Order: sequence, then C-alpha cells, then structure tokens
Amino acid sequence: MGVRLMVVDDHRLLAEALASALKLRGHRVLAAAAPAAGAAELVITRAPEVCLLGTAAPAEPGIFDPVVRIKRERPQVAVLVLGPVPSPRGIAAAFAAGASGYVRHDERIEGVERAIMKARAGEAAVAPQLLQGAFGELLNPAAQPDDEGQRLLSMLTPREVEVLVRVADGEDTRLIAAGMGIAPSTARTHVQRVLMKLGVGSRLEAAALAARTGLLDRAGPVRREP
Repeated sequence: MGVRLMVVDDHRLLAEALASALKLRGHRVLAAAAPAAGAAELVITRAPEVCLLGTAAPAEPGIFDPVVRIKRERPQVAVLVLGPVPSPRGIAAAFAAGASGYVRHDERIEGVERAIMKARAGEAAVAPQLLQGAFGELLNPAAQPDDEGQRLLSMLTPREVEVLVRVADGEDTRLIAAGMGIAPSTARTHVQRVLMKLGVGSRLEAAALAARTGLLDRAGPVRREP
C-alpha cells in the first residue's frame, strides 16, 4: 500500500524529481516543493503520513525548527530529513528535533523508499554508516580548532611560531638569530611576517595577543641549545 507523503524542499527540481519517482512506485505525493520558511505550515496543513523535508545545511543553528513545530502540532507525521552528507552532530540535531530519520540527497530511490516505510512504522530511518559515524564522533569528539588562538596558530609556519615564542620570551633580533641558527636579517624578516600575519604593529602587541588567545600554550616550549 502506498504512503501518503510530502516532499518539501526549496530546490524545486530536486523535489519534483523525487516526488515523480515516488509516484511511479505507488506512493501518493501531496506536494513537491516549498521554500524552507513555509515548510512547517504546509506540512501541518496537509498532514501526510511521512514528510521528506529538505535541508542544505544540517549543522546550521535553528535549521530543524520546522521539524520541532511539525512534531508539536502534528505528532503523528513522521519527518525524514533530506540533506547532504551530515556531520554526526547534524544527525543528532535532527533526531533531537523529533525527526524519524535522515536520508542523503544522493540516496538511491530504493533507499529513500526503505526509509519512508521505516518512518511510517515508527522506526528510526538512517543509514548504518551514518549512525556509526555519529556515535563515533559523539563518543570521541575531535578537537574543534575554531577558537582564536588556534586560528592564529594555523596562520603561522612552524618557524614563525618559534619566532613568536622567542619574541614573547623577550628575545631581541640578535638572540632570535643565534638561537635559531639564522642570520639577523633573516630573523628580522621572520618577525615582520609574524607581525603582519597577526595584524599587530609591534613585538609587544604580538606577545600580548599570543598570550591572551592561548596561542603560546598551544605552540609549546621552544627547544633551547645547552
């Protein structure tokens, strides 16, 4: 028996192609496309058994708010999120909002149909490999290099990092050159590049910025010759 469903996506061609494919497989598709802003209202009004709700950015804050509203006002509607390869946190956010599953945009029609049937039966519908990845990352989260210190550190070469650490330690150009085994002119050039990349005008400002953002802690100690 066909499922009474909706395909709601702001990419009309994608929505209509998927809707047509599902119709050919015996399902009753109530609507094919709608802008993201009106998705919840449309689903609530039409009340399908299953809704395929498209998203282009599963990690964006608030992206699953329509799912929350649909489940609050039409709890009997099973919502399948249709989107790109998600981050594990994107999958977790979808389920936290009340989604019954997650289907990739590039999934074969047979896979989409299996997910629809599972969702209508009240089962979680998500590919095993996506679920394994989600559990793996959530249980063993990778460090997120999104803070200011890490961002600044990523802009510098290893040699420039060493120069910055020596500047923060109060070394002048002569000491930096001697400690690194380079010419004073080369040391001076490295210092100028560090100042330029950090967007500061003096060595004192560079040292203060590095200390304030935690960059020096990430850089680690400089190995000194005995």
